[in-house]
Amino acid sequence: MAATRVLVLNSGSSSLKYQLLDMRDAARLAAGLVERIGEQTSRLRHTCLTSAETREHTGPIADHDAALKAVAAELGRDGLGLDSPELAAIGHRVVHGGLFFTEPTVIDDAVIAEIERLVPVAPLHNPANLTGIRTARALRPDLPQVAVFDTAFHTTMPESAARYAIDPKIADRHRIRRYGFHGTSHAYVSRETARLLGKDPSEVNVIVLHLGNGASASAVEKGRCVDTSMGMTPLEGLVMGTRSGDLDPAVIFHLARVGGMSMDEIDTLLNKRSGLFGLCGDNDMREIRRRIDEGDEEAALAFDIYIHRLKKYIGAYFAVLGTVDAIAFTAGVGENAVPVREAALTGLDGLGLAVDPELNAMRADEARLISPKDARVAVAVVPTDEELEIATQTYALVGKNN
Repeated sequence: MAATRVLVLNSGSSSLKYQLLDMRDAARLAAGLVERIGEQTSRLRHTCLTSAETREHTGPIADHDAALKAVAAELGRDGLGLDSPELAAIGHRVVHGGLFFTEPTVIDDAVIAEIERLVPVAPLHNPANLTGIRTARALRPDLPQVAVFDTAFHTTMPESAARYAIDPKIADRHRIRRYGFHGTSHAYVSRETARLLGKDPSEVNVIVLHLGNGASASAVEKGRCVDTSMGMTPLEGLVMGTRSGDLDPAVIFHLARVGGMSMDEIDTLLNKRSGLFGLCGDNDMREIRRRIDEGDEEAALAFDIYIHRLKKYIGAYFAVLGTVDAIAFTAGVGENAVPVREAALTGLDGLGLAVDPELNAMRADEARLISPKDARVAVAVVPTDEELEIATQTYALVGKNN
């Protein structure tokens, strides 16, 4: 029996998201989420997609080891257990790979040690990713496990885009540079946009706008990332749900010296209490639009700031790329917020950008064009699929190694 299945794990500090895919046809067999790990109110929600059955369990799940064992039990009930000979590999999302990891990598002790060395530049993410890796390796030590890095797609950025203008010796000593994130999404969406245009990725230049609670933009030239909005951390760039995005760094000094705030307080402010939430008290674009429709000026200003920053990056990446074949909107806001897509491109006719109002208003689950037929630059809505991208990279690597 051929081993064609890949289990994708995305381990957070108190959560575990997963999908099981059959790579013969990229079919999803099961998916689920374990949340509030370590609490008495832990919850596991599991869906077997082959039978369309969803099961939910609540109660204490002590740690990630217990969470993965619970997931394995649910998969086993559906005949899809971790002991199946059809399981080819487990693919792990790892947020930060630094400059060392530029492609998916089979996990061994040396790889784990390097991911650990990157914890100082990804203290919220890499430790949780490592927990998932160690747990999965303990359960299936005989099975290939692959790390797929959020930063890998952006390692093709030239030094002129990746470097900050500070002393290189200090920067190198402390690993300070622009790494970028959401790389699996940007890779998948840029490639799918090329397919939508009937071209090879090496033939097109694409600006990808990954707009979710976290948001980032990238300039993709002939299939390679040449610039992206997030930097050393996911704080830089676009206005996000709770993150400020670009900020004069002297604001931090001012808050410390004049505002009397500690570094931890400033960190919390900029990462968790800024962005749309900080501006108007909501980070859900649907709620913000509802408030705007009711005449809420605070929500309207937050929306305008969000769009202003987005337009700046669109214009900047036109300059970086020189020629743009398509702009692709993706992720929760990008795929669903009709007013965001319209507002982001309004007034950019000189760049060849426009949306067809009827096409923009249509709801669909598949990739589609929303620009007029005669538009100089295509505008696309491309649902992202980071789990499929991780599974695809994992399966390709395992097959190559075998």
